[in-house]
Amino acid sequence: ELMASLQSRLQVLWEEQELVLLEVRECARWGEELEAMVRDLCKPNEFERYMMFIGDLEKVVNLLLCLSSRLARVQNALSRMDGSTEPEEKQSLNERHKLLSRQREDAKDLKDNLDRRERVVSGILAKYLTEEQLQDYHHFVQVKTSLLIEQKDLEEQIKFFEEQLENLEQSIP
Repeated sequence: ELMASLQSRLQVLWEEQELVLLEVRECARWGEELEAMVRDLCKPNEFERYMMFIGDLEKVVNLLLCLSSRLARVQNALSRMDGSTEPEEKQSLNERHKLLSRQREDAKDLKDNLDRRERVVSGILAKYLTEEQLQDYHHFVQVKTSLLIEQKDLEEQIKFFEEQLENLEQSIP
């Protein structure tokens, strides 16, 4: 029953993932239309700033999500430690926790820098776009970020349930 429940949950997550991938493709098309409009309206150096921001947005958000996910796994492993845990394992986990914490703080600094760059890009676009077009741009950035987060969350949930199912299958003789 538990295996059937896990498989059912996985099926639901895979279906959700397919829907999110459709939204990601739709968002990418939207981004291409926005990119063409910005290319036509802005100066080449301004267009380059826009493109660098959009490219870095995905990289920085993915970096933050990845580091947060890895940090959460290390914190879970640390919370499961008990008196029988080897000292080397404890030390290794503590060192990984410190390293990932520092890396996540650095990534947060990158995100702060990206937010400042977004304000600069918005200022540039405000000179060329109508109010409605500017709102579309802001909405695009929000949707793109939300989809990246949703995609990563689904990947994590799927990975978790697949591991649970695998562990359960291995525990049954």
